[in-house]
Amino acid sequence: MNNQSLQRAAMISEHLAPTSELNMNETSAPIKTAKEELADFVEIFPILTNEILKELPGMDMPPQTIAWVEKMINVNVSGGKMNRGLTVLHSLQLLVEGRQLSRSEIFLANVLGWCVEWLQAFFLVADDIMDQSITRRGQPCWYRQPNPISNNGTIGSIAINDSFILESCIYILIKKYFRNEPYYADILDIFHETSYQTELGQLLDLTTQPNRGDFSLFTLNTYRRIVKYKTAFYSFYLPVALAMLMAGINSTPAFSTAKDILLPMGEFFQIQDDFLDCYGSPAVIGKIGRDIEENKCSWMICQAILNGTPEQINLLKKHYGLDNPSDVELVKKIYGEIGLKKIFKNYEDESYAFLMNKIKSVRIMPQEVFIKLLSKIYKRDL
Repeated sequence: MNNQSLQRAAMISEHLAPTSELNMNETSAPIKTAKEELADFVEIFPILTNEILKELPGMDMPPQTIAWVEKMINVNVSGGKMNRGLTVLHSLQLLVEGRQLSRSEIFLANVLGWCVEWLQAFFLVADDIMDQSITRRGQPCWYRQPNPISNNGTIGSIAINDSFILESCIYILIKKYFRNEPYYADILDIFHETSYQTELGQLLDLTTQPNRGDFSLFTLNTYRRIVKYKTAFYSFYLPVALAMLMAGINSTPAFSTAKDILLPMGEFFQIQDDFLDCYGSPAVIGKIGRDIEENKCSWMICQAILNGTPEQINLLKKHYGLDNPSDVELVKKIYGEIGLKKIFKNYEDESYAFLMNKIKSVRIMPQEVFIKLLSKIYKRDL
């Protein structure tokens, strides 16, 4: 961020930031198109980044450290699809039925949306190291990128500490913008709880393949447990729950209803992701799929075990989990023989119908909150 951008961001931030001065009853913001909403969301990213960076000189951080943090944030937090972040605003718009949101409400919803994106960045930086992933969002993973203060070598294990810094940024932003809100403690609680749930999901993911060729843990029950904790809570439940808190919803049945729909929706999303990991183009999905090489308990291998012949399963045991292109191709060939593309298509249609039936029974909050979210992922680019 250049000096001019920093000055502009600081001016906007000083105007909008102090929550005690935000008038939530101010004139409603004009209705905007999806493209305009995205532009507004992107526009506040440098404001929030500046809130992090401007504290560092006072902490006696040298210029090269500040530059490192700035680059690390820009590379890892921005650049995604931002669906999780935008879901906070979209859900809030639907929850406050009968009126438009104020400009201040939109701004605060977008701040929380970016906090979700920061949380995602924290998870992804760490996950890429653990999985030894190659690319992320079409670029080398952060730990594989050149060390910006060294003439040779990559960032490497420094990225572990960077992931911790990304997580800490969330709480800096929440404190600045929400400490005077009645739901401040609830926001802190849900971010801490969601982080713990996701970390447990990561542990489940990493410990279900101790011995290559042993498929005893590769069951759909194990898979669903991994997905629930590793993906569904932070990707689907968290953004909607944050919007519910902003809307003043505090009834336990409402949050239970949201969880009952959003966690299965998260499973639906992750199964799509597993399919994409195998068959998606890296140019489209922004990464090189490595579930086969990493011996992952994915939906694809679970379905292959359920639907394959004994001969096919024995071949999979020999070749699944080997980081060799010929082994990967053989595994994909067996997937094709089993008909996993058709099995996935049937699953996708059945799951969509199942989720829509659950949504139609909701009375405690607007059904459109869930319908809008489901529409974003159903039949996404495969």
